[in-house]
Amino acid sequence: MASREITIKYEVLEHYRELDIRDRELVRQAFEVCENAYAPYSEFKVGAALLLSDGTIVRGSNQENIAYPSGLCAERTALFYAGANYPDLAVETLCIVAKGNLIDKDKLLSPCGACRQVMAETEARQRKPYRIILVCQNDQTLIFDSASELLPLTFGK
Repeated sequence: MASREITIKYEVLEHYRELDIRDRELVRQAFEVCENAYAPYSEFKVGAALLLSDGTIVRGSNQENIAYPSGLCAERTALFYAGANYPDLAVETLCIVAKGNLIDKDKLLSPCGACRQVMAETEARQRKPYRIILVCQNDQTLIFDSASELLPLTFGK
């Protein structure tokens, strides 16, 4: 039997203010759209803003539904909108923020498994990795160079 190891590389910033101006704009837009979340059941609002290769910013927020699991996460809302409306533009950066008591304010913000798979599929589709910025509720910020860092053993090829 052979043993293997998977390591995950990411950068940690104490506060998103340490990001450059373009990334701070994504954070601002993600927080702004987070307010549009429809989250009456979990009371956990999530916002996502993604930067496309031409500079366009696409936003999404989570949209819950009483007939669970008919709702959709913020990340998938933004990525699917970008895929449908800007199919020839690559995603450069995806920023995700959240507000609510579902997760402790000092805990790591982390996309669900379905979102991670869609994020990985987006990379495969565009044949190019993109950065992911996760802003935790305590403002600590994690930066990943690729969705494969969040889901190293993706489903598929």
